[in-house]
Amino acid sequence: MPDQPRVFGKRILVVDDDQSAREALKLLLSIDRHAVTETASGAEALKVLGEGNFDVVIIDFFMPGMQGQELARKIKELAPRQPILMVTAYYETLVESDQPVDAILSKPFGVEELRQAIGRLVG
Repeated sequence: MPDQPRVFGKRILVVDDDQSAREALKLLLSIDRHAVTETASGAEALKVLGEGNFDVVIIDFFMPGMQGQELARKIKELAPRQPILMVTAYYETLVESDQPVDAILSKPFGVEELRQAIGRLVG
């Protein structure tokens, strides 16, 4: 498969209950000058999505309250074309199941894997 084009300056929403995970993702995304908005819950993410447009939404799978799967379904109901990237340590389980996301990235991942996933979604 040919390399995906590297994309810069996209608006990205990161949804993860783990603050250090959000900060790490923001740092990786800032390398390519993406504008990152962070939320710590699915409910907060839905509110932020209602207030603005994002090129990509990155969702952690395992979160208290509303898991990533449920959040992704709600986002797709509101905006069926919204690109969603799920990040998870449970990749093997999720890749075999029916997911409402456009791509799944296995934790841990590096900056190049993240770039490729974003490139496939918006490049």
